[in-house]
Amino acid sequence: MIVSKWGNSLAVRLPAKLVKELGLEEGDALEAVVTDAGALRLKKPEAKDPFAGTDHLISDLPEGYRFDREEANKRG
Repeated sequence: MIVSKWGNSLAVRLPAKLVKELGLEEGDALEAVVTDAGALRLKKPEAKDPFAGTDHLISDLPEGYRFDREEANKRG
């Protein structure tokens, strides 16, 4: 792989075979870590639950509650 200029940064283009082996898609995040031996290690970060820590925001709806879209969109 060759390091290339990309705007004010440097970039490395990943070979298609490697992308396929890793199951990467455009927009995927990669984490880069330099090992003690000076090697560059890339890994996909673990997926995080987007709703983790939001349990306190959930409350039970009143018994018999029914959402009315027309009422919710009514302009006053």
